[in-house]
Amino acid sequence: MKMKMILLAASALALAGCAAQTGVDSVSGGSLVPTLELTATGETVPVGTTARDAADDPAIWRNSADPSKSLVIGTDKRAGLYVFGMDGAKQSFLPEGELNNVDLREVMIDGRKTVLVGASIRNDPNNAHIGLYELDTDSAELKPLGKYPAGPGEAYGFCFGQDAAGETFAYMITKAGNVREMKLSFAGGVPNASVTREHKLTTQPEGCVVDDRTGRLYVGEESAAIWLYDLNADAFVPQRFADVNGRELVADVEGLALAPKGENGGYLVASSQGDNAYVLYDLVTGAYVNRFRLVDGVVDGTSETDGIEVVLGDFGPQYPDGLMVVQDGDNGDQTQNFKYISWRDVVEAVEEAK
Repeated sequence: MKMKMILLAASALALAGCAAQTGVDSVSGGSLVPTLELTATGETVPVGTTARDAADDPAIWRNSADPSKSLVIGTDKRAGLYVFGMDGAKQSFLPEGELNNVDLREVMIDGRKTVLVGASIRNDPNNAHIGLYELDTDSAELKPLGKYPAGPGEAYGFCFGQDAAGETFAYMITKAGNVREMKLSFAGGVPNASVTREHKLTTQPEGCVVDDRTGRLYVGEESAAIWLYDLNADAFVPQRFADVNGRELVADVEGLALAPKGENGGYLVASSQGDNAYVLYDLVTGAYVNRFRLVDGVVDGTSETDGIEVVLGDFGPQYPDGLMVVQDGDNGDQTQNFKYISWRDVVEAVEEAK
């Protein structure tokens, strides 16, 4: 479900680097929900595919030694993987054909710390595959490590997770609703992937994210709910975390991201694609916290967002507490791209609204 919603401003609040105000949502007869308004700080160059829905999902690598050299990976789901700099410029492009979601983790391969990138490969609509890549953080280029079968069905959502023992897992989400866990190994410096367990949701899911601290996998069933899988439990079955209710969260629920705090706190952030907004939930209680939209500012606002990502930490003067990256489904006269938001602006707007 993709639509433009009309904002009716109720009050205004000035914030450094952003603008915030409450708005009105009335979807499927839902009640009025206050919605903050913020502005993005930067954006990437447009992806290469024209006249089609193309840009989809981002991942972020933070360079702790030099935040200005941090990198953003973004999918053009019709063509391949981009690597962007903090200024939004293209650093490299790897042609991979049809793919969708992307994620990354730091792992040890053959005794060497590696930034492992994974993506859901959709070149075969009947059989899912994951692509694994090594990110060269100096050259900002991706080196293919291999493609691995991930079961029947069309590949769609994808995310990584790591457990307390340091094992790395990949989660493949198919269009048919399958949620598959795959264990990765790197014996002899060669990646290997095998399906370990699986659950099927009723309707189409996509976005997923793993909280490595708590061993929880969150999956967005686009028109129904956000589900929580306890990865430490024996049974691979979900609990309902949040409803797609047409008020706080409007179908489709798309990208999911984490903004962790402490041992188990922080926010789960979801793309409420149906009304061009982003929703925050408390990770401990599951309670709805607030929601916001990105409106025109230094760069244009966003709409119909698919994938999102949040990474906390210092990313330089414009992003001192963290970086949020979101796909923009309508980039005006240009092809689709990704927008950069200061996480400090989000937190300040939410705190001020309490």
